[in-house]
Amino acid sequence: MSRPEALFPLFAGLETLPGVGPKAAKAFENLGVTRPKDLLYLLPHSGVDRALRQWVRGVVPPATLTVEVEIGQHVPPRRKGGPYRVHVRDARVEFLLVYFHARAEALARLLPTGQRRLVSGKVELFDGVAQMVHPDHVLRVEEAKEIPAYEPVYPLAAGLTQRLVGKAAEAALTRLPEVEEWIDPMLVLREGWPGWPEALAQAHGPTGSAGLAFTHPARQRLAYDELFAHQLTLSIARSTLRKGKGVVTEGDGTLRDKVLKSLPYAPTGAQVRAVREIAADMAQPLRMNRLLQGDVGAGKTLVAFQALLIAVEAGGQGVMMAPTEILARQHFEGLAPLARAAGVRLELLTGRDRGAERAMKLEDLATGRIPILVGTHAVFQKDVEFKDLRLAVVDEQHRFGVAQRMELGAKGAAVDVLVMTATPIPRSLALATHGDMDVSVLDEKPAGRKPIRTAMVSAERLDEVVDHLRKAVAEGRQAYWVCPLVEESEVVDYASAEERFRSLRAALGDRVGLVHGQMPPGEKDAAMARFVAGETSVLVATTVIEVGVDVPKATIMVIEQAESFGLAQLHHLRGRVGRGEAASTCLLLYQAPLNETGRRRLTTIRDTEDGFRIAEEDLAMRGAGDLIGTAQSGLPRFRVADLERQASLMSLAQTDARKLLLDDPGLGSPRGKAARMLLWLMDQDRALRLMSVG
Repeated sequence: MSRPEALFPLFAGLETLPGVGPKAAKAFENLGVTRPKDLLYLLPHSGVDRALRQWVRGVVPPATLTVEVEIGQHVPPRRKGGPYRVHVRDARVEFLLVYFHARAEALARLLPTGQRRLVSGKVELFDGVAQMVHPDHVLRVEEAKEIPAYEPVYPLAAGLTQRLVGKAAEAALTRLPEVEEWIDPMLVLREGWPGWPEALAQAHGPTGSAGLAFTHPARQRLAYDELFAHQLTLSIARSTLRKGKGVVTEGDGTLRDKVLKSLPYAPTGAQVRAVREIAADMAQPLRMNRLLQGDVGAGKTLVAFQALLIAVEAGGQGVMMAPTEILARQHFEGLAPLARAAGVRLELLTGRDRGAERAMKLEDLATGRIPILVGTHAVFQKDVEFKDLRLAVVDEQHRFGVAQRMELGAKGAAVDVLVMTATPIPRSLALATHGDMDVSVLDEKPAGRKPIRTAMVSAERLDEVVDHLRKAVAEGRQAYWVCPLVEESEVVDYASAEERFRSLRAALGDRVGLVHGQMPPGEKDAAMARFVAGETSVLVATTVIEVGVDVPKATIMVIEQAESFGLAQLHHLRGRVGRGEAASTCLLLYQAPLNETGRRRLTTIRDTEDGFRIAEEDLAMRGAGDLIGTAQSGLPRFRVADLERQASLMSLAQTDARKLLLDDPGLGSPRGKAARMLLWLMDQDRALRLMSVG
């Protein structure tokens, strides 16, 4: 399956464009441009108004303008390296053209005394006289059309000029093939979008600043093309996965009822809804691929366990996978009381299991005597066999992208997949990273979870904070104290955990523990265990506790130099407290004075506990790539589309892509074939190969 011939000119080397030699091609690489196609989507970021004016008078310098002048006297520099001045006159006033390191002969040819020329450049005042230093354009009057009324300004890299990039983009535009429309014609009509070639021509040739706005119809359309190609890829991945024959898994609800009766609280409406959605998916003969998204403390564990029980009720098995052993143990401990209530055997399998113990567990798995297994991703090793695995729950603490999910599905087993994430993701990003999945959202907190009082406290009041802590410890309460670094650094002026541990130990005695990522695993686990058991009252830690154990008595969270943490981190850390009956507090210790970003971050955390609101704010502040770490997230890099500002387009693209595939699964209709062309154009070849395999 190869790229259509019509696209070959756009995928040729850059050097095939006029004026682009090997050096320029190398410089273009720094802009991520290696083919003419890439130039199409390297859009101008600003522009210069070069509309012809009658005279300089009335212009407020510095300002760029184009004006017709009569060339007067040339005044060479008095000393080497001095300015070369040319007196010129427009319809009203005289002003100067100024050149440095000029060659007199060349300027005499360019600007012959007594003749008229068009000059365009930046006008500035020097000693009360208007002057234009090194004009951008000097042309004969009859060549006026060569200066655009509004000149686009492109991003540059070392070794590139505006002129070179503009000419190269212009040349790339001449290579556009004739294509059919791949967007739904009704949508194009409703939005007032131009066709693809027109959109590119308008985006590269704006007639004013409005043409640069992301709301301009041409830019909207090009953004939509990118998002539509991306969503089409995700929808093909989704339908390919769903083609994999699934098993109908329907439970009778007996085990789930036992669990619900044992709970001291009623599940939230969101939990009930999520279980219903999962059960409906599992009852289909298609493979489930669902994301369970919930904020800290929204009750994902209960929903995931209810899903695992559906598999057991239907006579099958379920597995829950976590990325680390610590998290796998935590899940195991969290699920154990629920498993006891259901009367179902639950086992843990990690890398630590060796010899006879491991062999016994593997045998019990293979014979079906273990209905629910908790483990790391190592449960996918060859020697781990299930009798009848129906559901895999993946705790996606470290996000794995579409490609990895496809691999999970390609194991051949008709396993339903439920991915859990504790990171609230704004809707536009959820669609970009998990658009191949159906989504269940837990957007309510379980009853009984008390709000956490959050306060901003200047580091100058550190002694007061320690005094409060002393009283709280005396009352039998527990606290976390989080520092940004493990040990003192000469490079960064952040508080270190080891230093803070020593000072708190001196103030509060030996009831202070320490845990950080550089400790040997055994020591770390032991320090955590002492804190859980209540042997230590204050745990000084780095962000290793971001994903940690539940300690109901821990009601205080102190985050030192809180301004150095990201919003998501702060939200996660705060979520470590407020898990018991008592009211909880989170103190954001900061170094005054706060910069604007730091202030905005801390006030956001102080003012809301809603993880989705916090995620939206994080997106607005940091941008999509930073928010979820592009390298590990599977987040695509869009050239035109802006996920922060064009979220509604992403949603529209998903609906459109799914409908097209529903109506035309083989993309064989005229619009389907045009959509195939778009996928080739946007480097989404993998999706096309999936289709051919599927």
